[in-house]
Amino acid sequence: MTANLSAAKITKAAGRQGVMIKVKAQTAAPIDDLTTGSSAPVVPERNLERALGNQIRSLRRQQDLSVTDLASAAGISTGMLSKIENGAISASLATLQSISTVLQAPLSSLFASFEERQDCSYVPVGRGVTIERRGSKVGHVYQLLGHVLRGDVAIEPYLITLRNDAAPYTSFRHSGIEFIYMLKGEIRYRHGSEVYALNEGDSLLFDSSALHGPETLSGTETVYLSIIIYPRT
Repeated sequence: MTANLSAAKITKAAGRQGVMIKVKAQTAAPIDDLTTGSSAPVVPERNLERALGNQIRSLRRQQDLSVTDLASAAGISTGMLSKIENGAISASLATLQSISTVLQAPLSSLFASFEERQDCSYVPVGRGVTIERRGSKVGHVYQLLGHVLRGDVAIEPYLITLRNDAAPYTSFRHSGIEFIYMLKGEIRYRHGSEVYALNEGDSLLFDSSALHGPETLSGTETVYLSIIIYPRT
């Protein structure tokens, strides 16, 4: 309403001066997509044709078939099969059925790579799985807080409790990266040749291929979050 009143006033004033003025309506600026502060790359848009093509190519190569072999057996041209494998066209169901028959694979298997596969692990408070590790022998209690089944990277989030009778242990060593966040208590934590004083709210991120572990304990219960990240083999 304010914009209309302003336009009317401008038009009336301009009319007295014998001048024509065009008022351009203002539109709201587009709102940018909300993102986190992470620098992780954007997830690429999923494309059914491309996913189908990649799956067909993969199955064809597993059976050591050439494009000509599969196209001929499926009753389509090599040019069409190439376009299907490159995701350039949308193949009919009849064509896809012919291809799946030659590949001796269910039609549904051609869509397998397009299915949404997003892991999510929910662990209620106090329900983490207790894990026996080397440190468990010296009063270090590990609770696994979640897990993912797929992907190139494995992530293991642990809630670690050092009991009152826990003993120092600085010989942990494994591949990947480890992140520690102190929740309760205080310790002096060794990583390689360095020792860090960690108190509630402190964090430590390090290459876990170096020897590491709590070197000096306070004698009271200590709790911290440990997230280990490493590539799957």
